[in-house]
Amino acid sequence: MKTWIVGAALLFLGTFGFAQTARKPCDELKADIAKKLEAKNVTAYTLEIVDKGKEGDGKVVGSCDGGTKSIVYSKTAPSSDAPADAKKPQ
Repeated sequence: MKTWIVGAALLFLGTFGFAQTARKPCDELKADIAKKLEAKNVTAYTLEIVDKGKEGDGKVVGSCDGGTKSIVYSKTAPSSDAPADAKKPQ
């Protein structure tokens, strides 16, 4: 009987923890993901918050607002410090 109670308590705590992480606000989760990408020196990307099911071509890297929205990662072209005219041979 005690084993069953301990198992039920662990199951409840695991479910409670999952529910708390799934309800994380989108802006907060987006900022956390951006920090992790910057720590890995990832550049030239965008993170976009979209409704679930409307992710498009990007990669879903997070879910927020109780699973109603997704955070989508997309690569972008690296920006250049030099003007476009400077790259043309003369």
